[in-house]
Amino acid sequence: MRTLKQYQFLLIYLFLILTSSTAVFAQVRKNAQSLPKLLSVREQQAVREAWLRKRLDTMLLPMMRQQKIEMWIVTNEEFHADPVTEYIAPPLPYNGRRDFFIFADRGGDKLDRLALVRYPEEALKRFFEVLNPPGRDITATLRRIVEERKPKTIALNMGGTRGATNGLTHDAYKYLSETLGPDYTSRFVSAAPLIVEYMDTRLPEELEHYRTAVELTEILTLRAFSNEVITPGKTTVGDVRWWFLQQVNNAGLSVWFQPDLRIQRQNQATGKTQQFLSVAPESDVIQRGDVIHIDCGLNYLGLSTDWQKMGYVLREGEKDAPEGLKKALTNTNRLQDALFAHIKPGAKGFEVYDATMNDMKQVGIEAMIYSHSVGNQGHALGASVDFRRPTAGAPVEPPFREGSYTSIELNTTTAVPEWGGQKVTIMMEDDAYLTRDGMKWFRPRQTAFYLIK
Repeated sequence: MRTLKQYQFLLIYLFLILTSSTAVFAQVRKNAQSLPKLLSVREQQAVREAWLRKRLDTMLLPMMRQQKIEMWIVTNEEFHADPVTEYIAPPLPYNGRRDFFIFADRGGDKLDRLALVRYPEEALKRFFEVLNPPGRDITATLRRIVEERKPKTIALNMGGTRGATNGLTHDAYKYLSETLGPDYTSRFVSAAPLIVEYMDTRLPEELEHYRTAVELTEILTLRAFSNEVITPGKTTVGDVRWWFLQQVNNAGLSVWFQPDLRIQRQNQATGKTQQFLSVAPESDVIQRGDVIHIDCGLNYLGLSTDWQKMGYVLREGEKDAPEGLKKALTNTNRLQDALFAHIKPGAKGFEVYDATMNDMKQVGIEAMIYSHSVGNQGHALGASVDFRRPTAGAPVEPPFREGSYTSIELNTTTAVPEWGGQKVTIMMEDDAYLTRDGMKWFRPRQTAFYLIK
């Protein structure tokens, strides 16, 4: 028979176990087989079309007026889709030789939406007046559309600093210029500011779906950095990479870049590529005592995640990472906290960078920040906090917008006593969103190493 005091002790012991960071991650890993429920292809299309309707019905016209744009022509070519197309039209394959999506401000609350396309899709007709002339009549039809509306400015997807704002090809520009003539060519302007605002403005309806995408990324990462995938001394970097890619494929999704792994090992220098630790070769075998890192992301519902996590491969007899490594990880958490303290709606990236790095200097933490917008792309349009452009100047980026998503990507480097003072870099990347009260994580951030037994 246990005494009351023994039961009390047992309850306290269980509480301490359940509330410790290591135990929390162990519990998450235990439940990691339960992947979040994803929408079917048909359901995904319906959700994305609902988002598109809201954007076109309520957002686009005010944004065009804000940017003094009277007409916006998005040109989509076969084998060269404009990155913007799937966000201004139903997310379908468009395989016409050259299709045009035209938005024209007609005054009041009227925005003309015309699709001049080779293949008229049923879904397209729910959003546009669809024109489908024979190929030989496309040029005349496009000229008539513009001449009837006589826009003072015609925005084209060119002239930005990022690929997502420069979808117009040289040949498409020549075609538009020759079709519309010198007068209208002189009215061409860059659509880049409009595209940035449009793509960086998140809908409230997107948030929980994006959280699902982040949760899936987290679970796959937890599984990748576990004994389900890794057997110390046998498993290679390539084994982990291809396992991750296969799981994403099994879920019916895709990645926007292939997952990278890095290894830091006691008494062995890790190479650098530019300012960053080099990616480990696929043939490298993961060994006990290794500090391992993964950088990965996936696409779901036209949204992309970006995610980096740290693991430690336990040596024989170890039950946790050495204290020096745990302190190194905590330093990166402190950097995250400092960055969060300075990101507010309206803040500019270089201001946030300067304030955060000053905080780190005060506490003696060696830090690096390269955070960026995330959303419709993994490296999306929007505000960034980046050591490569920490001061005002080109490229000019927008301030932080309430509701926007940011990939909090950064690292700290710390000398580890158990490794003879060797420095270890802890790289983290977590997706977050900006509220009126500041940044919030989509999923709880990593506060302890993922442990591989």
